[in-house]
Amino acid sequence: MAGMVTLAAQNDHPMKHVELSAATRALHLARMAAAPLDILVIGGGITGAGIALDAATRGYRVGLIERGDFASGTSSWSTKLVHGGIRYLPQFDVPLVREALIERGHLLRIAPHLVHPLAFVLPLYKDSRHPVGLPVAPPFGLGLGAILDTGLTLYDRLAGRENIAPHRRLSRAETQMRAHMLLPGGINGGFLYYDAQTDDTRLTLAVLRTAVALGALTANYCEATGFALEDGHIVGAYVRDTLRDATTAQGASHHLTKQQGDTMMIHARHIVNATGVWAEVTERLAQESAPQLRIVPSKGAHLVFARETLDMPAMQVEQVAQETAGEAIVLPETEDGRIIFLVPWRSRVLVGTTDTAMPRVGPAAANDDDIAYLLNHLNRYLRRKVTRADIISTYAGYRPLLELHGATGIHAALATRRLSRTHALVEGSNGLLSISGGKLTTYRRMAEETLDRIDAREGRQPAHPTRRLKLIGAWGWAEARLIVYERGMALGLDTEVIAHLGGSYGTEALDVLTLVEEEPDLGERLIADLPVIRAEVVQACRAELALTLADVLVRRTHLAVLDRLRGVGVAQEVAALMAAELGWRDAERERQVAAYSELARELAGPLAGRLPTHEELRLGQA
Repeated sequence: MAGMVTLAAQNDHPMKHVELSAATRALHLARMAAAPLDILVIGGGITGAGIALDAATRGYRVGLIERGDFASGTSSWSTKLVHGGIRYLPQFDVPLVREALIERGHLLRIAPHLVHPLAFVLPLYKDSRHPVGLPVAPPFGLGLGAILDTGLTLYDRLAGRENIAPHRRLSRAETQMRAHMLLPGGINGGFLYYDAQTDDTRLTLAVLRTAVALGALTANYCEATGFALEDGHIVGAYVRDTLRDATTAQGASHHLTKQQGDTMMIHARHIVNATGVWAEVTERLAQESAPQLRIVPSKGAHLVFARETLDMPAMQVEQVAQETAGEAIVLPETEDGRIIFLVPWRSRVLVGTTDTAMPRVGPAAANDDDIAYLLNHLNRYLRRKVTRADIISTYAGYRPLLELHGATGIHAALATRRLSRTHALVEGSNGLLSISGGKLTTYRRMAEETLDRIDAREGRQPAHPTRRLKLIGAWGWAEARLIVYERGMALGLDTEVIAHLGGSYGTEALDVLTLVEEEPDLGERLIADLPVIRAEVVQACRAELALTLADVLVRRTHLAVLDRLRGVGVAQEVAALMAAELGWRDAERERQVAAYSELARELAGPLAGRLPTHEELRLGQA
């Protein structure tokens, strides 16, 4: 296997087609239970997926389990940025920024279809004092521009050869033009700097599917309920299949020796806890009375608007062809020293984020306070004031922040700015390796560090192939882009849909187009003003291990965020497509729609009143 990886990494040779279906999941579970693994990864977010990939490239027999769906925790609720973290420079967290900037460069190379450069406009008003969270305000703002120029110069230099482009100063007129949606009065000038953007969920899936292409085994909806110990050392995990019943997964009962809901044992020489905000809980599950990780969950909330609402340009044809979103805007400052971005993403604009420490992980939804906070800061600067009625949707997620050594307690002022954004890898007395913290951008480095520790245990010389190994969808993408465009046009798909498919799947967009060629009505949009097509539902079931309606609507297509009705209006149509793929009977199909309707209302939080209930939809269809 190692030879294959080296060839692929150096010569960018495409690897085999990856099928991840319900039947594949059942087969992978059976294989994990049948013979001991070298490494078992618990947690199917971006960090766990990265660890599985790194382990597979180094020739380990690795398996990964996730108690929910892949990327269903922190990894699907980010601001969709791959960035160094300019806000951390005023906190003097230079090592974190340096690490993230280097990883940003790696990601731009290994996943060019999913990670794209994005320009940021930072306007400066005459009354600005603490832009980008500067801890000290110069008297009357004198010299503020020079301070920011110095900081952005450092940001560029920390990236080194990985820098996208040097920052530059903007004149008052250019700043007003680029940030035309903001109040022009008082703008003194500004800066333009660069980071990158991604689709967090699809990046996680690409990493995981690349791992599977290299031999990794994986299963979602499998919960680790406990650990087996021999002589005080963990040798395996008890795993429970959490799918509701066998009808949810096509063929599952034919491939597993145990019925769903039963517990199986997966043996492994090394077990990695990559459960993010739940890593401390997982440590306790492993009978670690005093977990080494001390995690403060921080909730980050976002508002989603139509581009025209915030007067941000719609996607132009040239942007679609180049897979760029335009320019993001950095709101000059907040009274609590945070940063709020206006980030164009697909046909929408993401506004966020908040940063609120929580005593525990609760429902992942923006509440009234989150909405009011973001609207208040938006309306301080926008020419056209916005209200709740203008919001397409909201979403929120939890970051796993690590409490600094010697901190005064989990609730200390609930000041998440005092908590570390770096990651920590710890080893329990029972051998459990736990890793948490960090950022989406640094997942690959976190995985690499984890495998270096395992290599040290094994007495092996570490190798780092993932620095060069392109992810699935990127293999041959430069050559395939034109083919995707030509085949899409031949099928009558519009430019927006074709660009969406390329930016979501890379070379695997060809697989989606094949589905449309075989069944033309799969080329129809699910929602008129969004470029997601019906074939993507089929692709999700056959190649991306989508097993529930939420898997498709929340994570594979993002309709739960991009659509004002959060995908509820097309739930029946999507369920019908999934039923044909997964063998759902009418009762299971109806249960899935009802469950999703309830979930959509939970995710909508205070805005749930605008959504039709499942009963209303059922009666309307009747």
